Amino acid sequence: KAIAMKKIENSFCVSGFIGQDATIREFQNASVARFSLAVSHGEKDKEGKVQYTSAFVNLEAWRKNEAKSSFDILKKGTLITCQGYLKPETWTGEDGKERNRINWVVTKFYPAEEIEQGKKG
Repeated sequence: KAIAMKKIENSFCVSGFIGQDATIREFQNASVARFSLAVSHGEKDKEGKVQYTSAFVNLEAWRKNEAKSSFDILKKGTLITCQGYLKPETWTGEDGKERNRINWVVTKFYPAEEIEQGKKG
């Protein structure tokens, strides 16, 4: 009996503040912008006070060279929303050992809407 597998969507959507101006590398047909995003999540503690946990996520966005002007908003302190997918990468280090990591590849990014603290939209 075959088991039906649900399609699992490999995607993310995250909002946060850009940690530093994006580093942009140009290639023959495309450019990549690499940047970090400060993200946080609030949870109530036992006393009901919200405690925030923050982290930096490293992201990369690719654009054809003629569209790389979209990278102009990737400046330190800008609040943006990013959508994309997770891409595993494997390579051999100089020591001959295999390494791997998960790249957060951004397919869409745009200014995030500011949300007032304590209010739900």
